[in-house]
Amino acid sequence: MKRLALASACGLVVAVVFLSPDEAQAIELGTPASEHPYRSAQNFHLEIRFSPYRPQIDDDPKLNGATPYAKNFGTVPRFYFGMELDWQTFRIPYVGTIGPGVGVGRVGAGRDVKTVSGRNSADQTNLTIYPLFLVGVLRADYLFHNLGFPLVPYAKVGVGAGIWRATDASGTSSATNVSGKGTSWGTNVAIGLSFALDSIDPGASRNMDNATGINATYLFFEGYWLSLNGIGQSNALHVGSNSWTTGLAFEF
Repeated sequence: MKRLALASACGLVVAVVFLSPDEAQAIELGTPASEHPYRSAQNFHLEIRFSPYRPQIDDDPKLNGATPYAKNFGTVPRFYFGMELDWQTFRIPYVGTIGPGVGVGRVGAGRDVKTVSGRNSADQTNLTIYPLFLVGVLRADYLFHNLGFPLVPYAKVGVGAGIWRATDASGTSSATNVSGKGTSWGTNVAIGLSFALDSIDPGASRNMDNATGINATYLFFEGYWLSLNGIGQSNALHVGSNSWTTGLAFEF
């Protein structure tokens, strides 16, 4: 599934890069308001993202089957909150928009430290991860903006980084002189589907656009493969996750 998603996303981006000169000239910068007299210009896409997140720390083959993350924090996925901002740089005729996007989020796990007797102490061990990514985004929104079809598929592909820190009562933890913080690099691939809430009440959508400049609102569901396993790093902590996310998105 991951290979299929990567191939699909890369194919979409490559198709744009190798357009013929005539096709390249047809690509327009952004979506000017003149295309839709009752709408403001469409240049950016903002997502508020919520996701279950289980770091892939225990999936590292170098651990030889050991599960330090599960041992310390359990196997229940943690709550991830994040945001993504896409610049819809170009509009491809009869397809949609394409451009760069940047995302940032936070996920944390914690547990009480056990005493010798097995009881919980007042101290805690915590792991905090800040996943970041830079992607190219293709959104096929032509049918929605021109024919009113409310579903907008999209694909993303790019690179990512996970800034992580393990802490205890004394601050950043360490083991055998190795600091409990670092950055793990990797890749990000995602495929999703958005539902345009504007289709429920187009009149209210136009009024909101006139008042706020938000010309479209979506509810989205996305599957992602954030593989932060260390590009060019020998002992990177595997802090990525293969999961899904949902949330609200706004175009303006």
